[in-house]
Amino acid sequence: MAMAGEDIAAMIKEALPDAQVEMIDLAGDNNHWKAVIISKAFEGMSRVKQHQTVYAALKGKMDGADGELHALALETRAP
Repeated sequence: MAMAGEDIAAMIKEALPDAQVEMIDLAGDNNHWKAVIISKAFEGMSRVKQHQTVYAALKGKMDGADGELHALALETRAP
């Protein structure tokens, strides 16, 4: 099942209201995404913690084989 980039971005912005989010559809199928996320919330966080924060914002949408979101590459940083 595919997930629209706008929906992914909205979930991220809900958790990180100041975030700038750019969604890139890597395969043109709404199923393989790259998200570039810039947020002050990432200041002082390790890259792993930044990514964990984003995955938590997705509320299980990537969990298991039946997840709505198949692939998401992340590029995260503080401003």
